[in-house]
Amino acid sequence: MRITILATWTLLLGLLAASIAFAVYGIGAMPTEGYLPLTIGAVLTIGFGAGLLGLLVYSSHHGYDDPPHLQG
Repeated sequence: MRITILATWTLLLGLLAASIAFAVYGIGAMPTEGYLPLTIGAVLTIGFGAGLLGLLVYSSHHGYDDPPHLQG
């Protein structure tokens, strides 16, 4: 089991290092026309996530996640 945990951490740290290296060395400067779509995408993604989280909290607080009560 210990080797599995070690292998998992090694893989994750390797992927992190590869993604950081790609971000630093693999991408050129973003053109000015790319900032607007990037901003719109980020705002919509955060808004969508916040909306889903709000629905999750709402359903939990109003009993929609409770098991059904069968009458019999």
